[in-house]
Amino acid sequence: MTTPAPTPALAPFRVAAVQTVTGTSLDANLARADALIAEAARDGAELVLLPEYFGMMGRHETDKVAIRERDGDGPVQRFLADAARRHRIWLIGGTLPMWCEDDGRVYNTSLAFDPRGERVARYDKIHLFGFTKGTESYDESRTILAGTQPVAFDAPCGRVAMSVCYDLRFPELYRGLGAGDGASLILMPAAFTYTTGHAHWEILLRARAIENQCYVLAAAQGGKHENGRRTWGHSMLVDPWGDVLGVLPEGEGVVAGVIDPARLAEVRQNLPALRHRVL
Repeated sequence: MTTPAPTPALAPFRVAAVQTVTGTSLDANLARADALIAEAARDGAELVLLPEYFGMMGRHETDKVAIRERDGDGPVQRFLADAARRHRIWLIGGTLPMWCEDDGRVYNTSLAFDPRGERVARYDKIHLFGFTKGTESYDESRTILAGTQPVAFDAPCGRVAMSVCYDLRFPELYRGLGAGDGASLILMPAAFTYTTGHAHWEILLRARAIENQCYVLAAAQGGKHENGRRTWGHSMLVDPWGDVLGVLPEGEGVVAGVIDPARLAEVRQNLPALRHRVL
């Protein structure tokens, strides 16, 4: 009987989160994203995550419907594929508006591309944000159609779980995506409001890392936008113990760090909570 070859050990894998303060011009926003992707790649990032709405934050919620793209073609999809191929990186396009059957809405979609520029995953945001406090009010369901399917993909760092912004408040999503041996990395592109971000952003990111014993890479919008909205920022990388390895409070820039398989194994061996699950 032939003995199977051992599975190669994973190597440390450098990742980066891009933080933007996206405006109302698609072309200008893509140019700025391109520069920040290049900065992350020069610093050695092998996987780069862009924030939610990196392509445009319009003056009106309906503005994104006007630039929605059909699956497989469009300027934002071409931009992402080209950037991944040029820099030979895994690139996750935070979110972009994709066509849906409702003429007045879009899917808020995150796309992952490999270093060849080939798309490897598509995730349509499942949980749609709704919030009202005083004069501040949001209801994403007016212009976004909810996705239905959780998505993960395999990268050199291991299993990568996709999610977007408001998904962060629903831990059961990540439990499902981390079934079996668990995810190595959770992706969290977001545009948290200043109000909710100040209260909950870091707490929730660290909670998702701790309970799933994995890294969490969060790429946020961070500042005052042309449309008057203010986002919280604080893009960060959190390790499986819940330690924050890097953070950018506000403004545009890059947060980078390493997904260390030895650290993942250490945390899971010292506190085998994933093996102790009974539900």
